[in-house]
Order: sequence, then structure tokens, then C-alpha cells
Amino acid sequence: MRPINRQATLQSPAICGGIALHSGERVKLTLKPAPTGTGIVFIRTDVTDRDNRVPARPEAVCDVRNCTKIENAAGVRVGTIEHLMAALAASGIDNLYIELDGPEVPAMDGSSEPYLKLIESAQIERQPAPRRYVEVLKTVSVELGGSTASIAPHPTLRLDVSIEYDDAAIGHQRVVIEPNTRSFRDRLASARTFARQHEVAALQDAGLGLGGSLDNAVVVDEGRVLNPEGLRFDDEFVRHKALDLLGDLYIAGPVLGQVRTHRGGHAVNNALLIALFADPTAWRFTNTRATISDEMVTVTPSSVLEEASA
Repeated sequence: MRPINRQATLQSPAICGGIALHSGERVKLTLKPAPTGTGIVFIRTDVTDRDNRVPARPEAVCDVRNCTKIENAAGVRVGTIEHLMAALAASGIDNLYIELDGPEVPAMDGSSEPYLKLIESAQIERQPAPRRYVEVLKTVSVELGGSTASIAPHPTLRLDVSIEYDDAAIGHQRVVIEPNTRSFRDRLASARTFARQHEVAALQDAGLGLGGSLDNAVVVDEGRVLNPEGLRFDDEFVRHKALDLLGDLYIAGPVLGQVRTHRGGHAVNNALLIALFADPTAWRFTNTRATISDEMVTVTPSSVLEEASA
């Protein structure tokens, strides 16, 4: 798939609500169209005593334990943004206001599929401004706590993700994908977040995963999947890791490059972005003149902290 030429937003607002995965609070979320050049901006409507706008930018990432969290200069935070960001990335949405009345994006079913459907319901509007990409010019690699990640020049965004767990239900899995709206919908969007049963208590003791359940996560215990309905894909675990990677990368905006991760997660994803932007010879901004068919562009009805789990 060739890169998209023009910026995009939504034609109309779209609203959803649900339980936040880590805080356990119920949150209402509204997607609203935004002008060209706005970027992706979260707005905490429950915060009225200071700046409540939190732009999604690499320098705003403040925590990567079990999710990606961003913060503005006033100390206002928004967490678990990666599933929504992945859906925006695959849909080519550049400019959007995201209002929410709590500190965390709703988990929905633990995947990006509900957000992709929300975008489809509002429909995409192409805007009269060129789209700016981060073009990777040379290979950059990082290693963090047994996780590795690299990004190299490539004409599109290509993800090569592999994982390796001792749990028999997970084991070694790999997925390679160039995520556009179609491939994302078919292969990644419905893949759910996951956790291992022995980690759940530790997460909750740390104040995380308080809203987690079998309704919004896959739980594995000694090689068994505890969800009564089973898995949506045999390799759902690695597909969700690729989904997370897509969302984490999109904090930098659309990227042209080949990204490889092994045993990856939010921490190493963020470390890769930090390393890339730290080297001014490794990247540049570019406006592509490439165009793609209407079928592909139109949708219809920073602290790096070690992760405790997927």
C-alpha cells in the first residue's frame, strides 16, 4: 500500500463509553473533527482548573507500564491510549479532538475493533493539506530488559513482530503486516490484550488492571486460555502486540519504515522512538505525493519503565 497523500479527520462526532482497564472507572469518550495541522489531541473534560488538553506526541509519553500514558505541562494525564491510536493510525486520521471525562481511555473489549467501528460510523473526511510523514533514513536499534526493537528505511510502514513466552498457550508467535485499513480490520483490530493469571494479583496490588475482566482481556493460566469463548485467532497474542506497536508508533504521527520487535511491549516501543528522534541523521519529515485508490482511503458504515505484563 502506498502512503496517503492528504490529511484527514472525521466527518462527524462519535461517542462511546466503557470501563477503563486499569483504573476501573467508567469513562465517556467523544471523537470530534479537528482542523488541518491539529494532530491528535486528548481533552480531559473532567479537569477544569488547568490546561486539560494533552496532545499525543513522543515527548508527552510519561509512563509505559502495561499501557502508554501521556501528560501535558500542567500534569494532566491520559492513559491506555494505544488501542485507539492504532485504529486512528490504520484509518489515516491525522486531526482529531478526543474528549473524555476520566484519566484513561475505555478498554471496550480489549481490542481496537470497537474504535475502528466508531470511526467507520463517523466516516473519514480528507482535508486540503498534505500529510506529513516521519521517513526513516537509517537503521536504529534498541534493547531493553530482554526486548529488542529496530526501525529501518522502507517505503511504507511494515511491522515484523515476534513474541516468546514459556506459557504453552502462547509460545513463539510471529506476524508480519503492512497495516492499512483493510489489513488492520482483517488481521489485527479484534485481537485483544492479554495477561497471565499469576500476574493479575500483582497488577492489582500496584493499582493496575482494576477494570480488567474476561470481557476485555484474554487471560492465560498454566497453558490454558480461561476465556470461555477461546481465542479469536490462534496467534491472537502476537497480533495484539502488533496492534499495540502500531498505536505506540502513531504518537509520532505516520511513519515510513520497517519496524521489527522481539518480546516487545510499550517500554521498548517508546525507547525505539526516543532513539530514532535522538539521531537527526536517522529521520526526516516528508510530504509524499503518492496517492491511493478511494477504496483504500475511504471507510464506510518520557519515562521508559519496565512493563509488568502484556
